[in-house]
Amino acid sequence: MSIKTFLMKKMLASQMKGVPQAEQDKILTMIEKNPDLFQKIGTEVQAEMKKGKDQMAATMEVVKRYEAELKGLI
Repeated sequence: MSIKTFLMKKMLASQMKGVPQAEQDKILTMIEKNPDLFQKIGTEVQAEMKKGKDQMAATMEVVKRYEAELKGLI
């Protein structure tokens, strides 16, 4: 495991407190399969937030755009 992957996992784990471990593992596996997709989603969420949307609304909007790709990772 690379240092980048390790740090990403630790950062995500701290963000997902209260989420069951099985769900955390599922999300981390999806991110490992296609990290570029999640980087793109993160960038687009940040752009939507700069337009004035709150984090949840921005995330939901961007995730809907990539719904097909995300389903393919499950």
